[in-house]
Amino acid sequence: MKIKIHFLAGLLCLISISLKAQTGSIKGKVIHPEKTSANGILISLLLAKDATLIKTQISENDGSFEFPNLLDDTYTLVIEDDRYTLFQSQSISLSKDQPLFIVPTITLQPTEANSLKEVVVQKKKMFVENKIDKTVLNVDALISASGGDAMDVLEKAPGIIVDQNGTITFKGKSGVAVFIDDKPTYLSGADLEAYLKSLPASTLNQIELMTNPPAKYDAAGGAGIINIITKKSKVKGFNGSVTSRASLGKRAQTRQGLNLNYLNNNVKVFGNLSYNYQNGLNDLYIFRRFKNEDLTIKSLFDQTSIMTRTGNNVNGKVGADYYINEKTTLGVGVTGTFRSGSSQSDVNSRLSDANSVLDSTIIAKNREKNTFKNGGLNLNYRYDIDSVGTKFTADFDYLRYGTDAQQQFNNTVFQPDNSISNQNELRGNLPSKIDIYSFKTDYAKPLKNNGSLETGYKVSYSKTDNIADYRDVINNIPIPNYDTSNHFRYNEIINAAYVNFNTSYKRFTLQTGLRLEHTYSKGNQLGNLEKPASQFKRSYTNLFPTVYVQYKLDSIGNNQLVSSYGKRINRPYFQDLNPFISPLDRFTYYGGNPFLNPSFAHNVDLSYRYKGYFSTTVSYGNTRDDINETIEIDEGIYYSRPGNIGKSEYYSINVTADIPFYKWWNVNLYSEITHSKFKSKLYTENLDTSGTFWHFSGNSSFIFSKDWSGEIGGYYQTDIVSSQFTLGARGAVNIGIKKKIMQDKGSLQFSVNDAFYGNINNGIINNLRLTDANWVNKPDSRFAALTFTYSFGNAFKSKEQHNASGADSEKNRVKE
Repeated sequence: MKIKIHFLAGLLCLISISLKAQTGSIKGKVIHPEKTSANGILISLLLAKDATLIKTQISENDGSFEFPNLLDDTYTLVIEDDRYTLFQSQSISLSKDQPLFIVPTITLQPTEANSLKEVVVQKKKMFVENKIDKTVLNVDALISASGGDAMDVLEKAPGIIVDQNGTITFKGKSGVAVFIDDKPTYLSGADLEAYLKSLPASTLNQIELMTNPPAKYDAAGGAGIINIITKKSKVKGFNGSVTSRASLGKRAQTRQGLNLNYLNNNVKVFGNLSYNYQNGLNDLYIFRRFKNEDLTIKSLFDQTSIMTRTGNNVNGKVGADYYINEKTTLGVGVTGTFRSGSSQSDVNSRLSDANSVLDSTIIAKNREKNTFKNGGLNLNYRYDIDSVGTKFTADFDYLRYGTDAQQQFNNTVFQPDNSISNQNELRGNLPSKIDIYSFKTDYAKPLKNNGSLETGYKVSYSKTDNIADYRDVINNIPIPNYDTSNHFRYNEIINAAYVNFNTSYKRFTLQTGLRLEHTYSKGNQLGNLEKPASQFKRSYTNLFPTVYVQYKLDSIGNNQLVSSYGKRINRPYFQDLNPFISPLDRFTYYGGNPFLNPSFAHNVDLSYRYKGYFSTTVSYGNTRDDINETIEIDEGIYYSRPGNIGKSEYYSINVTADIPFYKWWNVNLYSEITHSKFKSKLYTENLDTSGTFWHFSGNSSFIFSKDWSGEIGGYYQTDIVSSQFTLGARGAVNIGIKKKIMQDKGSLQFSVNDAFYGNINNGIINNLRLTDANWVNKPDSRFAALTFTYSFGNAFKSKEQHNASGADSEKNRVKE
């Protein structure tokens, strides 16, 4: 309760004060150098004092634009377009005496190699921006994420919840596909969490949240797609940045990053390299109560575990674009990740009778050394067919994942008098590799009324090879354990084609698409001397429609209604189809499920939006055969494996507000209420659960002076019912302060994460036969961090870089 009071007190300062009256407007016109009207040009309106981004507009067919309903203040207009030199207007003042300002005609100038040092504009972006098919989060708007990693940013994103296993839910729904630069990560759970923690936040530009992604994206991701966009320099010359962070919680961790870019007239070379040292700690408590058939208590189980993890992570990316001419670009990119680490768990398990009289104690010392290697190659081609935006792109991707884990489990059983009754040792060797090949083409053509037509084709081939070699150690001699040893291979081919169309008519904007995907897969469990081999094959074809409709309630577009519908698919992660089991300890095992079916989801959203300040969305979703973690108990042993939940339904309403109360104070608020229902046959029990939860998050940013800024933010959620689990309430408050140094080229940021230590995972496992179970997991979530960043080099305006995105959904289905 004390934590909740501190948390709510920390957030009360986010809410108050009403908006000022808005009276003024700014109008103007943009033309090309040849004096023709320039339509489709993005114009940004900034506060002249601190360059806060107020609003953006797109020029009409005749080149005209207008910013209506503005506060009495002083503004600046900025146009940043890769085809033209940077334009920045003189200061524009609006007042009661001068409510209207007509900007002299703006003539765009072709790109020239003029140093950007002459005009430096730093826009302070809003944290949240709404578009017809996505919500965009600007990473640089979060001080508390500076020097952190991609997972830090996601955990602070509105509507995103990350549980203790690294599972990401979006607006209460699991089955989210995570992409990096339109490329899937192919990872899930704790493996995805570890990968995202290796990506420095300093290299991230935006987070795109899509409940119903357009048809050009793979249909994978029943709850939608989270697309993480990395920073891409668009200026000539040599420039870069360095980042260094040190954090201290219960243990110390560090992170360093380097980002470099170089561009001359025809070649661009870019790359980044990061290293971080992880030193994690978890305190886990598990309680299980076993019952007799008449529901009286049979026995009790208490387990405490201290789990530590250390690791060294290196993540790198290097690429080059060659501009053959003004229309043609060839590109190549290479990515790599290497992680080595070790973990140990010291586990104390106590078995007692119904009267809490000790029966026995099991002391376990579990050790693991692991490595993870990932390499990727992308070849891309872009051809701009004409000057109005018609283009053709092609991408080829190859990805290789390799993992290896060396495990050792030592268990000693003590009687109540502390005498040893049993000792055993189990060793495991778990090598795994995954190869993914992907090729895709895309064609886009602009149409009248700001419309466009897009179409494309993609084929991907994935193959996995997993070995689990477990051996019991008896008298120092390893003897094969055929119950847990296995060799599993899996191959999959997906062919896909799509078409996407959008157009505008008066106040209506329509975007619709259709994607066709055919999947063929084959699994082969090779077996061993005691376990027979088995195989399975699947082949299925599906259509995935998407529809978006936007209507402007007024001629300016300040008030909008947006509705959308989409059908999605969740294919099982590659390793989840592997039937072998892996021990966590002698009482808990993890296993795969070769009988998993893909799940299909239907999502509907209806939103109201007011300018960039406020939006509210009502959502409904239903999923057939939702893939979720399930727990089966057999003779006191827990088996955790993925399973299909027959039917899941979600009803949700959320509100987002991004409000500039004052020039020096901006507040972003998000609140969500979701009701979920689950029905399924689950092992020996019938699952029929439902529940409603409330999630609130807020972030308040302050500009104290030219060089000083700060923020306070956090979140709170009530209990969440998720299929077989009830996840307990938790929350966190984060604080950050930033100081610009070295003539604004550098900065120092100090932040405190989870200041009141409220981000503690806890929950209940339901639908267990004759068993009650709950857990509490205390991570090292409260820490302080100091981050230094420095930017260097000269900059000149540059050409557009192709966003290579060949492998779309397969990468999202790999576990390290």
